[in-house]
Formats: sequence, C-alpha cells, structure tokens
Amino acid sequence: MISPDVSLGKNVVIFQPELVNLYGCTIGDGTRVGAFVEIQRDANIGGNCKISSHSFICSGVRIEDGVFIGHGVMFVNDRYPAAVNAGGELKNASDWECIPTLVRARAAVGSNATILCGITIGEQALVGAGAVVTRDVPDFAIVAGNPAKQIGDVRERRDKGAM
Repeated sequence: MISPDVSLGKNVVIFQPELVNLYGCTIGDGTRVGAFVEIQRDANIGGNCKISSHSFICSGVRIEDGVFIGHGVMFVNDRYPAAVNAGGELKNASDWECIPTLVRARAAVGSNATILCGITIGEQALVGAGAVVTRDVPDFAIVAGNPAKQIGDVRERRDKGAM
C-alpha cells in the first residue's frame, strides 16, 4: 500500500507496489524500492538509492543520495522499546522518543544488517551483511560483526581493484 501522503520523486520505481507499505515518507528521484519494504512516516530516502526487498526503514531515518540498502535490513528508532508504559497501558506516541539515524551518501548496508538508532553511517561506508551497528561508522569504513567493528577501508579495496 502506498498512502496518499507519500512524496515520490521523478522516475521512482516501486517493484510490486501492492507488496510495499509506504506512508508519510519522502523518496527521491530515481530511487528503486523492492517488494515487501516498509518505509514509515517521517523517513526520508534520497535520490538514486536502491532499497532491496524485505527491508524496514522506520520513522526518523534519513538516507542520503546513492545509498544501497540490502535485503532484509532493519532500522531501529527506539532505544528502550516496550509494549506498555510505566502504568501498564499500551504505549502510544507520547510514551517514546524517536531517535534519528543518518545514512550518508553512497554508503552500502549489507543484507540482514540491523542499524540501531542514533547512528550515523558515514559517506561511502560499507556495512557487512548481518552486522549489528551499535555506534557511528566513519566515512569509507568497512564494518562487520555483532557488534559491528571496523575491519577495513573501502578506499584500500578500490586501490586493489576489488571494488
């Protein structure tokens, strides 16, 4: 379902629009969105991004231009998630704080990575598949593992012809 409050740029491609859940978000020019993706209210996706199938981009996430999001990537926007408030009632919008996350231009996030809230993933950084990102990732860093740790620099890989 694509709700009427979604702002789509020019030439956005949504594969199987009947299998996505987009509401209150902004998606920039030329971006491609796979099936079974959810992008929530107040999320902002830049231009020329690729959002692969089965990914979840929650409120408060900002993704700059040219970013790759692999299959099944999960973003988190609540540092202390719970179903109920201190009084035992179901939580509502006033019971939690949405903590923003930023993915800088031309970064890539591998399949099944989990990105905790309040994180900045640096420009052209590479997050390995299955990583759990618990702190900021510097520009050009390659991170992997749980918790994600820096294991390299994309500029070194490009110099060797691997990328």
